[in-house]
Amino acid sequence: MTANTVINAAYEQVQKRNSGELEFLQAVKEVLDSLGPVLEKHPEYVDAKIIDRIVEPERQIMFRVPWQDDKGNVQINRGFRFEFNSALGPYKGGLRFHPTVTASILKFLGFEQIFKNALTTLPMGGGKGGSDFDPKGKSDNEVMRFCQSFMTELCRHIGPDTDVPAGDIGVGGREIGFMFGQYKRLRNEFTGVLTGKALNWGGSLIRTEATGYGCVYLAEEMLKTRNESFEGKICAVSGSGNVAQYTVEKLNQLGAKAVSLSDSSGSIYDPDGIDAEKLAFVLELKNIRRGRIKEYADKFGVEYRQGKRPWDIKCDCAFPSATQNEIDGEDAKTLLKNGCTLVAEGANMPSTPEAVEQFLAQKILYGPGKAANAGGVATSGLEMSQNSLRLSWTREEVDERLHNIMIAVHQQSYDAAEEYGQPGNLVMGANIAGFTKVADAMLDQGLV
Repeated sequence: MTANTVINAAYEQVQKRNSGELEFLQAVKEVLDSLGPVLEKHPEYVDAKIIDRIVEPERQIMFRVPWQDDKGNVQINRGFRFEFNSALGPYKGGLRFHPTVTASILKFLGFEQIFKNALTTLPMGGGKGGSDFDPKGKSDNEVMRFCQSFMTELCRHIGPDTDVPAGDIGVGGREIGFMFGQYKRLRNEFTGVLTGKALNWGGSLIRTEATGYGCVYLAEEMLKTRNESFEGKICAVSGSGNVAQYTVEKLNQLGAKAVSLSDSSGSIYDPDGIDAEKLAFVLELKNIRRGRIKEYADKFGVEYRQGKRPWDIKCDCAFPSATQNEIDGEDAKTLLKNGCTLVAEGANMPSTPEAVEQFLAQKILYGPGKAANAGGVATSGLEMSQNSLRLSWTREEVDERLHNIMIAVHQQSYDAAEEYGQPGNLVMGANIAGFTKVADAMLDQGLV
């Protein structure tokens, strides 16, 4: 039986079992399409049915979350946790609170998390969870009551050596605090069961900045392969949350010029660059006032592009940092036509398959999300280490460890691409490097 036959049969089974879960199917196909040469070289993976096992979560948890709003009305949401793979360590991955949350979205994120976590060199498995609850527009008391109800069920499935959730979209320090408090109350233990905690009770410095910083660190390594640096590079960045904010900050520090940000309403284009002063305004606007990015355009007199993404802006580098599938085939054509030579994904799966195909065909520097945005979960892993040691590292120590991890992520992906005859193809390299590490651990541990 050929490797392609094995992969096609496995994917057909995934399609049958997960019909209609488009995001999950897209993520699975993207990984499986890279694995033909690996299965040819490692028939033991075929014999042990590693592919069939790795696409199936070890555990899927769905539960009801009843809570009471400020008017005394009972509300019902759905809660989820997909514990995908624990071959390398406790399940690790965020919790997302957003009305668009479905099983398909969380399964795609959990599946990606397996390989992303493997690339970090830290002992973490892959998982993801969340709820269709929307914290926007809710009072602190409503968010607290929801989080307490959510954790009342989730607490029986997680623990510092079992499953360690983190934050994600809609889950910041406030939500982590409320959930941690409820876990501590129910279990009567103070452990590192959640990451993204406040600094004064177990959190890690650099965690907020980590995904953005890490993405730029990886992109810096990509540029080095062509003897280039960020000095003078024009960069288009999407999103305006933590990832985008700290991508801009690190780009500024490395001599690049970020010229765009966006939110669900539209984007801004600032040809003079988003400097430290302007970025401080964005942090206050988005993190404290929860305003719209249009206010940036109004304050600084720059172009606001209603309902538009920034991918038609002329740039050297693009950093999609908002959400999945935000760069489609047409956007990719425009970026390439305008001279973009590097794309590094701060968000999870922000480029459609059509866009990725064009990036690879043109042989630009392309860093897929499972490599480029691994900095967030890497620093979560560092927070877990600090919690286990009952220590707190300095900002400089954490940043240095993060930087070294991102160098290692790039090196593993780059080397795997070379080994399997696809030099420079970090999509294939990241998929193969992450997969082989997990597959070998699964073989070592037997049929589990």
